[in-house]
Amino acid sequence: MKTVVITGSTRGIGLGLAREFLKRSHQVVVSGTSTSSVERALKQLDGLGEMIGQPCQVQDYESVQALWDKGFERFGKIDIWINNAGISTSKTILNELALDEIHNTVDTNLIGSILCTKVAATEMLKQGFGQIYMFEGFGSNGQLQPGITVYGSTKRALRYFTAAAANEYKDTPILIGSISPGIVTTDLLIRASKDNSKSWERSKKILNILADRVETVTPWLVEQTLNNKKNGAKIAWLTKRKVWGRFLGSLFSKRRVVDEWEAELKQ
Repeated sequence: MKTVVITGSTRGIGLGLAREFLKRSHQVVVSGTSTSSVERALKQLDGLGEMIGQPCQVQDYESVQALWDKGFERFGKIDIWINNAGISTSKTILNELALDEIHNTVDTNLIGSILCTKVAATEMLKQGFGQIYMFEGFGSNGQLQPGITVYGSTKRALRYFTAAAANEYKDTPILIGSISPGIVTTDLLIRASKDNSKSWERSKKILNILADRVETVTPWLVEQTLNNKKNGAKIAWLTKRKVWGRFLGSLFSKRRVVDEWEAELKQ
């Protein structure tokens, strides 16, 4: 039985990961930015397994330390720590972005992952084992798109950080790697639709081909994470081969993942 801490696990893919770990009889520490969001998530997961919740601001070192301490106090160990917490700015060009959006995105996505990794690595060295994973996203591979400059920059930097941290800890009992979920129907896509409706309608044509539901992606990600024994591992759902296969398949059948998801949200 593993003990898993997932930051940003009160909704979206983080909540989906928590659900899948619990379904496999592992212990989970659910975390979000507020007590109310944590309590709401615990209710959604009620009956699936052994878990606790702890609010955490990943940009604050003491808050991150408290998250580790809470999980360790309850379960006596933490095997896997997943840095999933992340936000995005409005989908607009840089000069139009509010300063607080820029700071919040960089502080959450990049500084938060660095601080969480520092805490988790320090404590895992004491207990003699552990795995830490960073969450990749648009921009990790250098891909460019207007309106995602700040978010993409954090993800690009996070890829370097993951590789550098894995290198630093390669001779220790800690494994450090990355998780790339591909394009998933979560709040980040909702925000994109609200920011620019015309752009959203154009984007949906591609997203219907490439996007997946949370419940489609998370079982595979959890299995890969549990089975990983390699430092520097890159657990990626939407590979280049799969992308080309999706586009080829779209010539014969139409996927309507995003359209169906939008229809459900309106109900």
